Amino acid sequence: MLKIKNLSVSIGDKKLINNLSLTIDSGTVHACMGPNGSGKSSLSSALMGHPNYKIDQGSILLGEKDITSLGADKRAKAGLFLSLQQPYEIPGVVLSTFLRESFRALNPEASLDLYLDRLADACDLLQFERYFLDRGVHDGFSGGEKKRCEMLQLLILQPKVAILDEIDSGLDVDALKCVAAGLQAFKKQCPRSSLLIITHYQRILDYITPDVVHILQDGQLRESGDVSLVDRIEKYGYKSSE
Repeated sequence: MLKIKNLSVSIGDKKLINNLSLTIDSGTVHACMGPNGSGKSSLSSALMGHPNYKIDQGSILLGEKDITSLGADKRAKAGLFLSLQQPYEIPGVVLSTFLRESFRALNPEASLDLYLDRLADACDLLQFERYFLDRGVHDGFSGGEKKRCEMLQLLILQPKVAILDEIDSGLDVDALKCVAAGLQAFKKQCPRSSLLIITHYQRILDYITPDVVHILQDGQLRESGDVSLVDRIEKYGYKSSE
């Protein structure tokens, strides 16, 4: 579903990702872990097409489509989704309008009833209060509310590949359970879609078990393995992968 080949990324003179290759098959869950400053958020931004991140070499394929040179909007239309570590507030853009128009852009032939059904089901599942829909996007939201809103977008847009950059950071137990319920529902509703979960911690992975775990350090994939790799990292830290 997503194939990254020999990818190198930089900002100015600073290289952030160095010759990274990774394949995520359809319907699988991958976790990407690593210490602070290892390049995890840089990788997610580069994959989504953030203009500040220059791709020096390599390619990114989504299915059979080469998206390496596409802008973020075209990558989204191709089926790529990014949940940001720190979602932006967009005052003046009403959340309900943002969700509806995003859905229409990705599903031009779909009925509005489908959007409304997805919205209702997602709000109920995530315990997302409806009055937030009349606010600006993330405007005045708490950290947990922002992360639930990101999950709301995921469940409504149903992308082919979703990259979740520290979706669990700053969440209390109740909010974490809501986010986990959203991920579980997404996998049930979209069994052929894939997830790349970027995280520091094991706790989100207690709710959704990854098929493959990757350790990223210094902009390179140091190691990949099954879920037992998470337990090793929790016990011994990232130095065990050096």
